[in-house]
Amino acid sequence: MNPQFPIIELLDRLAIARIKHQRIGNNQTELDFYQTQAQHLDLALVQTDLSTLEQIHNEIWELEKELKAGRESELPLEEIGRRAIKIRDWNNKRVSIKNAMAEKLSCPVREIKKDHLSE
Repeated sequence: MNPQFPIIELLDRLAIARIKHQRIGNNQTELDFYQTQAQHLDLALVQTDLSTLEQIHNEIWELEKELKAGRESELPLEEIGRRAIKIRDWNNKRVSIKNAMAEKLSCPVREIKKDHLSE
């Protein structure tokens, strides 16, 4: 089965699905879908990068969890701004890791950010 996503998006979504499964565990169908899509890839070539990508998503999850829970009014604006900057920084690292995996797996698709907060 050919992936239905560019490799960088497939692996990013797989990392997110793994984190979601670890944290809340109600997404087995989603996780299975991405794992099936990734079966044809030599994940051993990018295992370290994939683990780093999962760590990045964990960091972003932690920074966003109170905001997603609707508790942003409990946080001072300075804290919200601080988190936004950290999320931007983590997303910069995320883009770099995704592109490194694309290179290692010979995928021509790269994520390019221009005039975007995560560049």
